[in-house]
Amino acid sequence: MTPDELRESLPYRPCAGVVLTNGRGEVFAGQRLDHASGAWQMPQGGIDPGESPRDAALRELEEETGLSRSLVEVLGETPEWVLYDLPEELLGKIWKGKYRGQKQKWLLCRFTGQDSDINIQTAHPEFGAWQWMAPDALRAQIVPFKRAVYDQVLGHFADLI
Repeated sequence: MTPDELRESLPYRPCAGVVLTNGRGEVFAGQRLDHASGAWQMPQGGIDPGESPRDAALRELEEETGLSRSLVEVLGETPEWVLYDLPEELLGKIWKGKYRGQKQKWLLCRFTGQDSDINIQTAHPEFGAWQWMAPDALRAQIVPFKRAVYDQVLGHFADLI
């Protein structure tokens, strides 16, 4: 089977993410522990069966940053699913080879707590470091195959960030 045929035969993995803003025009970014180049990204993860995208996004935020729902205000959600395909070198290798990429719903949330409330040393840490970044700086630090997703999502929320 060619890579294109494999890609076409696989579904997208349902995923949800959070654009967490601090009200100063910056967004939360975490540096991934499992990426050799130290790529940065916003909190995101898979949607469990029976879980809504909103609940999944807020659960992932808590799992990856230690922030409870009480420390964020939801300001918006992407109206459609945002899709991306894995690059050929990852196709069939991650997520047990079951997905071609992800379909994502994103929430925009304003952080209402203090920076000291953020704790990336969670039960299953995904980030080795975190910082507040300007959206353009984060776009430059994301893995290239996710850049179009970040352009779309950050562009959609630009007036509210």
